[in-house]
Amino acid sequence: MMTNKEIANSFNQLAKIMELHGENKFKIRSYSNAYLTLRKLGEPLAEMSDKEISGIKGVGNAISGKIRELLDNGHMQTLQKYLDKTPPGIVEMLGIKGFGPKKIKSLWDGLGVETIGELLYACNENRLVELKGFGLKTQDDLRQKLEYFLQSRDKYHYARLETEAIELLGLLQKRLPEAAFHFTGALRRRATILEAIELLVVSEQDLAPLFDEEVFRLEAQEGQLYQARTEKDSLVYLYQCNSDEQGSKQFRYTATDDFMKAFIAAFPKQDFRGFAEEKAIFEKVNIAYIPPELREGKQYIEAAKSHSLPTLVAPGDIRGIVHSHTTYSDGLHSLEEMATYAKEEGFDYILITDHSKSAFYANGLQPERVLAQMQEIDALNEQLAPFKIYKGIESDILGDGSLDYEDDILEKFDVVIASVHSNLKMDLEKATQRLLTAIENPHTRILGHPTGRLLLSRKGYPIDHKRIIDACAAHHVALELNANPYRLDLDWTWIPYALEKGVLVAINPDAHSQEGMHDIRYGVLAARKGALPPDRCLTAFSREDFEKWVVGDFVG
Repeated sequence: MMTNKEIANSFNQLAKIMELHGENKFKIRSYSNAYLTLRKLGEPLAEMSDKEISGIKGVGNAISGKIRELLDNGHMQTLQKYLDKTPPGIVEMLGIKGFGPKKIKSLWDGLGVETIGELLYACNENRLVELKGFGLKTQDDLRQKLEYFLQSRDKYHYARLETEAIELLGLLQKRLPEAAFHFTGALRRRATILEAIELLVVSEQDLAPLFDEEVFRLEAQEGQLYQARTEKDSLVYLYQCNSDEQGSKQFRYTATDDFMKAFIAAFPKQDFRGFAEEKAIFEKVNIAYIPPELREGKQYIEAAKSHSLPTLVAPGDIRGIVHSHTTYSDGLHSLEEMATYAKEEGFDYILITDHSKSAFYANGLQPERVLAQMQEIDALNEQLAPFKIYKGIESDILGDGSLDYEDDILEKFDVVIASVHSNLKMDLEKATQRLLTAIENPHTRILGHPTGRLLLSRKGYPIDHKRIIDACAAHHVALELNANPYRLDLDWTWIPYALEKGVLVAINPDAHSQEGMHDIRYGVLAARKGALPPDRCLTAFSREDFEKWVVGDFVG
């Protein structure tokens, strides 16, 4: 059964492809609005009646019928009609961030290109420069977008592939009950971007019963390595082994090549074959067990030798929700609903940080609405104590690095998260200076998603990470690791430098709904790869310690 998000995306694609073909603007707008409405809907459409669906504001009978079609059949006839008359390469272009239907139509008509490869070649041949609405700068920008898109093909967000991997494990276990199945490879290391599901299969049986022609099809086999595809066409590697070598095989397949080479070099003339338990490998050379997340390179082997590996932050360590949005701006749930849910989920506090006034696209708060929200927070805090709601804002960093409220408003917040949401095309020096100016603002307490990246969709703007982190250290500003699985920004590779400089890292869900709070888990998994300990994670602070940090009394 299709999810609300999948249904919403179908209407988004329909609106784009109809615009591509110059169809009725009213219909295009109605489908675009349906996309915006359905993606925020809390109740699953699959559990609603036709009457309830048609009663959703902005839906009506026509769109309701298309939703029912998607729920019952998994496809929409109207969308399929447009897909059938549009070259697949043109449809693929519609998925490139920042490359809209109008520009695609101009290039399709003007140059006759029908694939991304053809378009990239046209850019390299400078054929876009003379086209109306284009130019050298636009051509260079498009070339970068196309190259990034091609590099990101056949790659997946961790959250997307982990969910499918869990479902696959259940299926395979039913088909081969006597076998044991375990995550391995990049999936086990919790890499933020994955190319395949990798599983270790502990069994001496024939694996033929695992495969069929529809749900899980075998593509190739070489010895104990099987390559297969899921129903969603995701790539899967199965590594078969028997139980008495399970530990050695898991150790080998989990590690990157860099880690494995460094480990072998650190312990020459040692034989690590034939271990049933992975931990026995570490015990043999008398070093601490290195968690899978830290097996990317050689940097933690020496710490393991001296038994001084850091304790890694875990999902259960997170005590507060920092960075959350409500219906005051672009959130799905009200202030009271977000706070109550956070309390029910066992958190000790929540920082409400709706969008600021410059974020017109997200119903950003003008000063009078800021004050109204603060009054509501005061009233709710009396009801929900000892749970506490903190008053915050996600203030837009403007082009010159200033924040988009006057000081008399900024000083009223408990915490200001400063984030960039616009003008993302600055060069490294300008983008860095913009953030440095924001960090130097005395009201800034957390720097939000520092590069603005969207994994597999949009590169982050270039910044000098060391200068930014150094500035955060000097001005006691925490760095956000935005836990949304499409961001995971700050990248985990910069956590060690932040720790070296004494900068706190806040694992923030950027929750736009109650369900969005659970994205914290993905942020924690990424933070573990950077060896973040709980005592340097701002959101792992108790309410008492967080309160000290808010008022500036935290020392550490």
